[in-house]
Amino acid sequence: MGSIWVAIAIFLCLLSASLVMMHLYPKLAARHRDEDTNTVVRLVANIFVVMTSLVFGLMINSAKNTFEAIDANVHTYATSLIILDRSLSTYGQAANDSRMRLQTYVEEAIANPYRGDQALLHQKSTAAKYLDAVGVALNLITPVDRFHESMMVDIRQQYHGIIEQRWKIVEQSEGSIPGPLIGMLVAWMTLIFASLGYRAPQNPMVIAMFTASAFLIAASVYLVLDMNVPFHGPIQVSDAPLRRALAEMQL
Repeated sequence: MGSIWVAIAIFLCLLSASLVMMHLYPKLAARHRDEDTNTVVRLVANIFVVMTSLVFGLMINSAKNTFEAIDANVHTYATSLIILDRSLSTYGQAANDSRMRLQTYVEEAIANPYRGDQALLHQKSTAAKYLDAVGVALNLITPVDRFHESMMVDIRQQYHGIIEQRWKIVEQSEGSIPGPLIGMLVAWMTLIFASLGYRAPQNPMVIAMFTASAFLIAASVYLVLDMNVPFHGPIQVSDAPLRRALAEMQL
């Protein structure tokens, strides 16, 4: 939701800057409308165009890296779940209860994904309760011989690895683009649009172009910010790996 408000604010700032400058230009004194002043305005705008391009490119790269890292971690997590299920199946009937609890956890994790910001709102994960139940069920298993004892040690290590992977994904689910950087980017783009409105002709075509440009830039920033938070908004990390893991468990 925060990304939407940022995009709306960007759209209003850019459009307002261009239209206000377009409206004020004819009212400026003659010395503020001469060719030398226009040249300086364009040169300053070009400086900020370059800076904005560099910073926006860095934001895109940061959001892309965050999204790809979490997507890779989700695939690894799903693989670990499949391996744990196979290990429980190999262990024997004594581990059937743990297997069923693991399947229930995956079903709940798919239906109700948990995000890092929910902990700040003091909201507990229902899926985590089922994952904790898997650990409880594992602790109740008593190996009958040294072979099963060795297997159980390995299974419990796999389980603790899954716990660690899960919390790593949860903690990575929030974005890493700092707010002041976004504010500075908005200020630079506002200055650029104001310079574009300077000496721009007042006609419907120019106004339409300013409106469309402001909207597309705001939409681009929104998509970057949304991609930086991979479990919210229209661009999200796919839960297909978990669904495939669940299908493997149910075979």
